[in-house]
Amino acid sequence: MQDQIVEHQRVVGAIAGQTPLLEEIADRILACFEKKGLLYVLGNGGSAADAQHIAAELVGRFKHDRRALPAVALTTDSSVLTAVSNDLGAEYCFSRQVEALVTQRDIVWALSVSGRSKNVLRAVEAAKAVGATAVGFTGRSGQPLQERCDLCFIVEHESSDRVQEAHQLAYHLICDRIERHYR
Repeated sequence: MQDQIVEHQRVVGAIAGQTPLLEEIADRILACFEKKGLLYVLGNGGSAADAQHIAAELVGRFKHDRRALPAVALTTDSSVLTAVSNDLGAEYCFSRQVEALVTQRDIVWALSVSGRSKNVLRAVEAAKAVGATAVGFTGRSGQPLQERCDLCFIVEHESSDRVQEAHQLAYHLICDRIERHYR
């Protein structure tokens, strides 16, 4: 366990060099909100939970009371997810939602540790097709996601637990910056 804690500290410490990128992501989300756009967040497994966490921090509150912000986790509608997966294939479960809901004013924020999940990649491609901004969070192997995104935060590690731990810190930093804007 001690070795894992040391590795966690190393991975989290390494993201300090990406602070300008995280600030730019926050600024893009703020600009989206100012244009009456919406933030759509998605991912699979633990990243699905992170997507819901991000939406909850923005719709509810992070640290301070302020107005609700328009964020939607595309991982929560079990009827749409299962119907699309059953009828069209699981690789379309997010892209169909993006096609139905997302406009050019919006941002689609995709989380994928591997950066290779077909349903996540299709969602980002669908977002780009309508002119929306695509933000990615991925790990070291995430080049396919990175190539499709306007902005992509990459954690230089291959282990999903370390990558997701760094993702959580990074999205909390983004939520904090957004919330401070509205105080």
